[in-house]
Amino acid sequence: MAPCKTWQVRCVLCAGLLLAAALIWLCISLFVPRECARGHFAHAAVSADSLRCSEIGRDILQQGGSAVDGAIASLLCTSLVNPQSMGLGGGSIFTIRDKTGKVRVFSSRETVPLSFKPDLLNDCPTTFKLVPGIQWTGVPGELRGYEEVHRRYGKLPWAKLFEPTIKLAREGFPLPPFLEHLLTNPIIRDLVKGSSLCELFCNNNKTVLSKGDTLKFPKLAETMEIVAEQGAFAFYKGKIGSDLIEDIKAAGGTITMEDLRTFRLRMGDAWTIPIGDSLLHIPPPPAGGATLALILNLMKGFNLSAKSIEGDQKIQTYHRYVEALKFANGQKGSIKDPQYTDTTTAAHLIDSHYADRIRERISPDRTHNNSYYNVKPSSDHYGTTHVSVLAEDGSAVSVTSTINQIFGASVYSPRTGILLNNELIDFCGRAASLRPVSFQINLVEFFPPGEQPPSSMAPALLESKSGDIIVIGGSGGSMITTAMASSLINHLWLGKSLGDAIAAPVVFVDAKNNLKFEPGFEGYVIDGLKALGHKVEDFEYFFNVVNAVAKENRCITAVSDRRKMGQAAGY
Repeated sequence: MAPCKTWQVRCVLCAGLLLAAALIWLCISLFVPRECARGHFAHAAVSADSLRCSEIGRDILQQGGSAVDGAIASLLCTSLVNPQSMGLGGGSIFTIRDKTGKVRVFSSRETVPLSFKPDLLNDCPTTFKLVPGIQWTGVPGELRGYEEVHRRYGKLPWAKLFEPTIKLAREGFPLPPFLEHLLTNPIIRDLVKGSSLCELFCNNNKTVLSKGDTLKFPKLAETMEIVAEQGAFAFYKGKIGSDLIEDIKAAGGTITMEDLRTFRLRMGDAWTIPIGDSLLHIPPPPAGGATLALILNLMKGFNLSAKSIEGDQKIQTYHRYVEALKFANGQKGSIKDPQYTDTTTAAHLIDSHYADRIRERISPDRTHNNSYYNVKPSSDHYGTTHVSVLAEDGSAVSVTSTINQIFGASVYSPRTGILLNNELIDFCGRAASLRPVSFQINLVEFFPPGEQPPSSMAPALLESKSGDIIVIGGSGGSMITTAMASSLINHLWLGKSLGDAIAAPVVFVDAKNNLKFEPGFEGYVIDGLKALGHKVEDFEYFFNVVNAVAKENRCITAVSDRRKMGQAAGY
């Protein structure tokens, strides 16, 4: 064979071997499970408020359950482990990505009942405090939400999702550390002792439960067994519902079986907004996703990087951030139930051009008075829970659930074991804006039956062009926006790991545009912001909690916020 020909054959053989090696490497990378670093997962993960509930959700996934199955099971568990945050007497918002990539939103937030105290909003507080009372209870939608998302996306039998929590409720478990911590607070301890909550959270001698005590929910276990067998029908049209209504009437409430029978779930496509090279999927109003989108769009335009928080540059970065939060506060009045308003509210908040105009108004060397931001005073709230789930097939669930404030209305239903929400207090922001017009506000006139109150809840999904995904949401009432925005900015643009991004101390801008700094926040930044004219107030109630699951570089990171003593689980 001629030397030239031999060389050509060798070249072809070498090229073939290189191609074969490349194909083998590609197959290995695509089909052979990749070893992920410790603390990361290769297949799926659940991030709930507690390790116990994260593990229950994970176990459901391992048994062949869908992301929705895992989320429902985790939420049912959370109604026991953190009963002050959520439960069957509340409502939720699911943002769901199916395995094809389509994202839908299902909202079962509580609604205004057919009958209520006409001048209720005249009782709205003007300062932060817990507001108990059955008169503030909205029509619960929690189970209606579970039922619909399970019907559409569930894989395991409905009853299977209830089994772990029923067992837990009946047998009891040690008082969870975070609930134990809350019950040491004098305000919350007195609230429990002075209400029907004492039936659950007090010993026989009427002392509030403490470390070492066992928490049981025997009546709620019976309720869940019936719901597991009969479905949501038992709650909205059957015995559980009628028993609940009897207890509501006995407590002085006005919700009826007609309210339960006529409750309607909201469902539709998520709002999708480009954020840099990613797409943010959020629930539409009256949820708080549009406010979150505005803040992220504002901050995106400052071209942030890890250098943005080095030295004195950190003061400027946080100045821009708190100014963005102030403008977001000024737009809270735009968050209304679109089914009960004549205009398309909040749509401008997701418009990048609107964000560009607002960004131009952020002065580099000063802050402004409240009228500059179009601020309308509203009360701040603290409560809620969040669960993030990412399944093996790529489907994902971001769900936030609430009974509103801590322990909601502080009303326990002895016939059903359910804690009732105090969701109608979320209309107090609108009451504040109406007071200058008329001191006596008639709820009937301004809030029709069936309306959902405005909310900061914003269960979200963020997808990048490379295929990475972040499933994220927050709890903490008005602090949800701060918690989520801070976490995403830290992780996406400032170079922090997901865990460090969530754990970083936050600055909360309250309804009056005062800055409140979480313990651990750097003192020189606080001093720098004061020098720019920002008003700072002391505050001790930081309930900002973010739970997130992210798939980046084909490995899954799951973070449950340590502020609520949570821990994620996966496999």
